[in-house]
This record gives sequence, C-alpha cells and structure tokens, in this order.
Amino acid sequence: MGVRTAEAYLEGLRDGRAVFFKGERVEDVTAHPDLGVGARHAALDFELAEREAYREMMTCLCPETGETVSRYFVPPASTADLLHRREMVETSTRMGGGVVLLIKEIGTDALFTLSLIARLADQKYGTGYLERVRKYHAYCRDMDLSMAVAQTDVKGDRGKGPSDQAHPDYYVRIVEERSDGIVVRGAKAHTTCAPYVDEILVIPTRAMAEKDRDYAVAFAVPAHAKGLKLIASHFGGTSGSAFHHPVSSRHRLCESLTVFDDVFIPNDRVFLKGEWDFAGAVANTFVQFHRFTAVAYKPPLCDLFIGAAALIADYNGAASASHIREKVTRLITYAETVRALGRAAALSPRVVDGIAIPDPIVTNIAKHYFASGYHTAVSLVQDIAGGLVVTGPSEEDLTSPETKGYVERYLGGRAGVSTEDRLKAFNLIRDLTASDFGGYHELLALHAEGSLEAQKVTIFRDYDIGRCVGLAKEAANIG
Repeated sequence: MGVRTAEAYLEGLRDGRAVFFKGERVEDVTAHPDLGVGARHAALDFELAEREAYREMMTCLCPETGETVSRYFVPPASTADLLHRREMVETSTRMGGGVVLLIKEIGTDALFTLSLIARLADQKYGTGYLERVRKYHAYCRDMDLSMAVAQTDVKGDRGKGPSDQAHPDYYVRIVEERSDGIVVRGAKAHTTCAPYVDEILVIPTRAMAEKDRDYAVAFAVPAHAKGLKLIASHFGGTSGSAFHHPVSSRHRLCESLTVFDDVFIPNDRVFLKGEWDFAGAVANTFVQFHRFTAVAYKPPLCDLFIGAAALIADYNGAASASHIREKVTRLITYAETVRALGRAAALSPRVVDGIAIPDPIVTNIAKHYFASGYHTAVSLVQDIAGGLVVTGPSEEDLTSPETKGYVERYLGGRAGVSTEDRLKAFNLIRDLTASDFGGYHELLALHAEGSLEAQKVTIFRDYDIGRCVGLAKEAANIG
C-alpha cells in the first residue's frame, strides 16, 4: 500500500470500534466534537508525509521492499538514524502546536523492543516469536498503520504483585489458551491515542515472578476487536473557542482505560505467552526507546513557553526589564538543555541485532531534567504574564456592544498593540499553563514515560559507579 493519505487514515477509524466518552458510545470518533479534534491532530502525521517540504524527512524507501514507507518503521541502526528519528518527532510535534502526534512513534518503539526480546526468548525456549514480530512489523509498515501501546496495568494494590491482587484482573492476563490463540482479560490505564489508531500493542508493565506467568503476555490487537473497549478520558482537551483555547481547540491527545473483556488473540499476534522471566526485559527495553522519543517531543512545548513569555512581556511593555530577561533566559536554558541532552543520547548508542538503542543514562537524565523543571518553567511564564491570564474578559465581552468599548479602553498594553492581540497572548498562556489542557500537560510532564523515581532508578542502575570508586581509591592511594 505504501504511505496512506490523511483521509484514508481517518476513514480507517470508522470501523465500529467500541469507544466510550462520558458514558456514551461514540459511533464515529472522527466526527465527535471532542475526540474528533484529536483524530484530526493525529492525521498530521500522514499530512506531513504528503507535503513536499517534509516528505523526505518523514518517508524513505523500504530496504526490504523498495516501496515508499513511513520512516518511523525503519529500525535505527546508528547515531545518524537516531538523530533523524529525533528530528522527525520534534518537527511533527512543533507542527502540532507543541502536542506530540504519537501514533507511530510509540508503536515502533514497542516493535523494536519486541524484536530484541523475541530473539532472546526464542534462544531460551525455542519459541517462534521473532518471526511473528517481523511479519507483524512488516504488515504495519506496508499498510502504513497507526499504533498505540498499552503498557501500564491498572495495578490495584501497588504493594502486591499481579497474582496477589484482591481480584485477578488488575493486570492483563491470559484466561484461556487455545490451539489457535489466547483469550485475555484485564485493563490497561492511560493508553495514549487508543481511539485514534488502527492497532494496539500490549506489553508487560513490570518484571514478574514465575507465579505471575499468566500475566507475562505481549500481543497486538486491532482497535475494533471484539471485546475490546476504549473508555476515553475527557481531560486534557477542549472543543471550545479558538480565541480562548488557541492550541487545545485544534490539538490534543486522548488517553483511554483500555478494557480487554475476554478478547481473542490469534497466535500470529502473540509475542510473549507465559515467559515470565522476559516480562521485565520487555518493560525496561521499551522505556529506553520511548523516553528517547519523549525527550524529542518536549522541546517544542518549551519553545512555546519562551515565545509566549517574550510575547506577553513585549505587549505589557516590560520586555526590557532585567528580571523579565532573567526569567526568559532561564526558560531558554531549560529548553536548550533538554534539546541538547536528547541529541546527546543518540551519540553513543548500544547496537544490538542491528538496532541502535539510545544511551539509557543520558536519555533518563534528559527526561528527569525536563520533568523536574517543568513546574518551574510554568511558574516563570505565569509570573511574567500576570493575573490577567485567569482574570481576563471573555470573547463575548470583546464583541458585545455593551462591553467591547470598556475592554478595549482599559485592557490595552504597549502602544501599537491591539487589546485583542494582548488578550490572545494571555489566552495562549492560559491554554498552555492554567487550563484543563495545561494541567494535563503538567501531569504528563511528571508521569508520562515513567515517573521521576523510575528515571532515577535507571540512572543509578545503569551508571558505572565502580569506575568512579576506582578513581576515588586511586586518588586516595587505597590499594
């Protein structure tokens, strides 16, 4: 098939999938007033591949078939490939108003992971997972499919493992094995973009013990599969006015509670089935790829913070104040440090089976730096802007004959700047930092791709502390 058009992608979402929004079944996600915003946002991935200016960046000739394919599906083999992939993610996010598209990035992160771990499982157990992964990967590539990844189980009691929970379905598990496949039950939390994709890849969320073998499962399922239910979250977006919500009225993600109500998975889509000792390897390898994706899509939002802060400072007539310049400089330092660390993670990859894995320590330092500094960045932008971010008048006040004159007279700023433009700048800052959408991104900064603690664990675990201890002993003349 090659690369699909945006229209073909959206048409593919009209397949009878079981999506629920605020308690009601959604017949067509592309036409829904809220969910449709996210679907059209995701379609940008396909639009960019069609635009001449971005076609070379987003597509390439498939090494195996010679057909034009989305470059996301080609495994990175070198530093250059990782840097190109990082540029694709950053560019498409910037074109999406600072909101990542995440319908191929995350899915291919999982495909690369499954390829690496399938080989190890095959070597130990004689399973045929690698060939299945390769065929499924080729299918998604050749059909130019969109993908979500369902990894995070709902977990229940966090102090207990999968098989020790009050009821057995807090983690997705195998409830029946058949000659032609398996039946799974359970739920995954906050699956990003599930209502907007063709395929959902399911992988373990943690390491497991032998008694958890029914939960050690990885597979792929079409989004319209029987028994699969997607309960979409209404947080993090708006279908409101473009005046009040300049970004979120056009760009949004959507998370779902992804329910597997006895869903049948045929054998050729099963990539882990009870090999409990590989569950942790899948989880840990996936986050190395996905956190690299994460630190590629963070800088465009940081750039918006810089631009919005500088814009409102100018409109307020305060751009030359030393404390404003100091705050904007801090925002610039924050953005460029995240960007530089993301690039640095590509410079010393570990190449396994021809797939380049980004440096896990630098990747996690980049993610941790972004997440730990996000709230400070938000506060700097809000401090520069002032209280009108949340106390300004409405769009209706600006157009009503009764109030328009007062608003224009009293809420003007620097000479030469219209009141309407000044209010638009305030509204951009509110949308990014003080709205439902802004709050969503604050939580996303902390918990998407793993918590701050998860990054610290990885940094400590993977760093060669012994090398530093050796240096210390040498410096101290300890034999």
